Amino acid sequence: MYKLRGHHLFCLLGYRGMGYSPEYVANMTRLHQTLRNNPKTLIKLVMGPDQLCEKYPNSGEYHCQNENIYKRDADILKKMELEIGQILHWEYIEARIRKQVTPSDIQDVCENCSWRSYGVCEEGIQEILEGKGLREVK
Repeated sequence: MYKLRGHHLFCLLGYRGMGYSPEYVANMTRLHQTLRNNPKTLIKLVMGPDQLCEKYPNSGEYHCQNENIYKRDADILKKMELEIGQILHWEYIEARIRKQVTPSDIQDVCENCSWRSYGVCEEGIQEILEGKGLREVK
């Protein structure tokens, strides 16, 4: 079982192998590909730092405790009608995305995210809507 915070549910959709450090990328890629290959993987929704935050590089501000990040977590969970503490299969989370989310939601809930300008999160949501699942990352 993986512990994930709200906004990382969207980050996984847009993940394309880029990240904050080689260690972070390796961790994110491992999780991403696990979910892609085994959509029955269990996810526990948590408040605050999760298993991806554990590998965030220790250089500068630790944004995982930033108030804006907590707000983004809450906004995404609210949008998907999910709650902290729930334990769900990744495929159920994808089903919630298909039911509750549109690509344009990224512009609102992820307004201040530095990764938003790449456009990959909207693409990732669109691919989930089309039933493609998570994109392969090499």
